[in-house]
Amino acid sequence: MTEDDVVDDELLTIGSFAARARLSAKALRLYDRLGLLSPAHVDELSGYRYYRTDQIERARLVALLRQLDMPLARVAEVVEAPDGAAAADRLAAYWADVEARVAGQRTLAEYLRGRLSGRSSEMNGKFVVETVDVPEQVLITETRHVLAGELPAWIGASLGRLEEAAKECGGIVAAPFVVYHAEVSMESDGPAESCVPVADEAAARAWVEKQGRARNTKVRVESAQRLAYTRITKAQVAHPQILAAFEAVEEWIPEQGLWQAGPCREVYFADWDAAGAEDPVCDVAFPVK
Repeated sequence: MTEDDVVDDELLTIGSFAARARLSAKALRLYDRLGLLSPAHVDELSGYRYYRTDQIERARLVALLRQLDMPLARVAEVVEAPDGAAAADRLAAYWADVEARVAGQRTLAEYLRGRLSGRSSEMNGKFVVETVDVPEQVLITETRHVLAGELPAWIGASLGRLEEAAKECGGIVAAPFVVYHAEVSMESDGPAESCVPVADEAAARAWVEKQGRARNTKVRVESAQRLAYTRITKAQVAHPQILAAFEAVEEWIPEQGLWQAGPCREVYFADWDAAGAEDPVCDVAFPVK
């Protein structure tokens, strides 16, 4: 018997099954290795794989999900769902992620078209840039190497932890902010540093001592400085709109005879959850001299 023969009314060789499922034998071997679609029987002597006819629907489902560019791990979540409704929900969740990613890419493409066509200066001119003097601040901070896709979730979580810790450090005395000590993108991971200004330096140092090496927390005293900044809305915080805000401030600084004196930052002065899309929530800023 060859591998392309039908074993009986129920079992099909991998060749026959692949033809009926409209998949290649290579794909079936991959799905077997990943646990997505295992053969019903493997001959111990020949190693031939055999499938049941009732596995054809699952094989076709896997193939269709892959046509959506669904990662194999997400495919497994769908095909292993307890029922059709759960599978449909998992597919919907994946597709919502795809649409969100495509929307972000569409916005980035428009931003890049503006830069390439020479319209970036026109776009940057829509931002109002000012300066503000900031006094010396005692900061409790949390630092992490993080990629752009992970950044929003990490900012929210880390500032939340630090704001809770500030209760032990005399309370929060100014708006929390995030400092970017190096570029954060899809390929570069910073690091980024979440910072919360607190009232009591001694209490802050005692709190950090209790944390040990957890989450790379520390106390930092930041000297008084001047910031050049532009204020943006919640909608503009999203990438890549925020890039235009950073570029607007960068362009403005030398025009005023100033120079950058430190890494850029985002200062979050509003209640993020309560803010609407068009509400001001953040200052994009650079220390200047």
